[in-house]
Amino acid sequence: MKSIYNVLKRPRITEKATFQKETGNQVVFEVDPSANKIEIKEAVEKIFKVKVKAVNTINMKGKPKRVGMYFGKRAGFKKAIVTLEAGHTIDFIEGV
Repeated sequence: MKSIYNVLKRPRITEKATFQKETGNQVVFEVDPSANKIEIKEAVEKIFKVKVKAVNTINMKGKPKRVGMYFGKRAGFKKAIVTLEAGHTIDFIEGV
């Protein structure tokens, strides 16, 4: 089993993630590609001391990009949308 600190990489703070946090009590994380929903749920509950209601995962493909005449691709990643129980919140950045 992986360490809980290796499962979660970083929070994904975007406009859509902020909207989901405000309306649906959901938080978005970038996670280890080999992590499953059970490991993600345990990691979030132990690190942030909250109750998790559900975990949805998405494998995001890298977008093709171009710099001058050279073509390349951004790296893909795995994203987890964690729904928290009512009354529980995780605050990353407030008042920005």
